[in-house]
Amino acid sequence: MSTRTFRITVRGVFDGLGADQRSALLADAAAHDVLRAAFTPEGHLSYDIAARSAFTFRFLDAGEEEEDILDATGRAEEAARTWLTARGYGYKNLRSTAEDLSQAPLGKRRRREAAQKHI
Repeated sequence: MSTRTFRITVRGVFDGLGADQRSALLADAAAHDVLRAAFTPEGHLSYDIAARSAFTFRFLDAGEEEEDILDATGRAEEAARTWLTARGYGYKNLRSTAEDLSQAPLGKRRRREAAQKHI
């Protein structure tokens, strides 16, 4: 059986931030810029607190079965909650989406590469 790769996105909104918390987020903003966003096993947080209070975590996980995406999504949501809670950041409207990359449509280049393998 092959391993499936999952990309999980957990979104939410910071809620009830104090001035010190907002300052801390602004100080770390460069490390969490959306231009650096990546799907990683440990999760990557991106936000632009100066523009709006929304944030996005991006996680990379894997599983053997199609149903494993549900467990991966649960782990991602729990990791996001843990990160936020450990730093004392309030949040609301936490929601997630997940994609099984084995089910994703191939782009033009990948279709061409797949066709060449079958020749």
